[in-house]
Amino acid sequence: MTTDILQTIVAHKRIEIAHQEEAVSRDFLIRQLETNPPRPAKSLKQSLATSPTGIIAEFKRRSPSKGWIAPGADPAIIVPGYEQAGASGISVLTDQEFFGGRLKDLQTIRPLTELPILRKDFIVSPYQLYQAKVAGADVVLLIAADLTIEECKELGKLAHQLEMEVLLEIHSEKELDYVNEFVDLIGVNNRNLGTFHTDVENSFCLAEKLPKELLWVSESGISQPDTLKQLREAGFKGFLMGERFMKTPSPAQALSDFIQAAAL
Repeated sequence: MTTDILQTIVAHKRIEIAHQEEAVSRDFLIRQLETNPPRPAKSLKQSLATSPTGIIAEFKRRSPSKGWIAPGADPAIIVPGYEQAGASGISVLTDQEFFGGRLKDLQTIRPLTELPILRKDFIVSPYQLYQAKVAGADVVLLIAADLTIEECKELGKLAHQLEMEVLLEIHSEKELDYVNEFVDLIGVNNRNLGTFHTDVENSFCLAEKLPKELLWVSESGISQPDTLKQLREAGFKGFLMGERFMKTPSPAQALSDFIQAAAL
């Protein structure tokens, strides 16, 4: 794998999407939405704003940097457990090649939780937004580093037309240029997607520069309850956490223990 992991992932993703669209056309997905409308979308922004925990619990089997974390993990068991333990939202990684996820994971959990669900993937095509809506996503992740500013805006516009919220992920101050009227939540990724090095200090450094009108989410590297409390004091309302829980025998119990330790 190249040093810049993100470039490798996005290059593969574009090829993957082309093959998927050949197999299942965009028109077919649109017809699915017309003939079998999904349930009304749930707002992740509202859920985080009113939640005592703000934790978006992630279902994640592996990562490019650490390999397999939970290869046999079953979303039908873990996600309802997350909800019972006190999560405010669910994130589902749907990239298969690098993260061991599947779009089917999202479809599996849709009827099993009342929490808003984020499709976490490397979205570079409108086709993926139609996929997300058909599968039952309430929110989609747009990563500034994957896109041009214009692509980000067009994808955000379509997401809103499909009645899904947009979580814009940035890693640096210059990526604030990607903020547009279709962004509902802004996430600071503490992991550099080029090297996969993680440093939660990135959220604290960017906090004073983030738009006040958006809800802030800190992503990756949050392993200690005190860190979450400090991030909340800095203005963050959402905390995307996956590996911290998925690497344990019982992710739901690990989440419950974390919430208790944080006194949330």
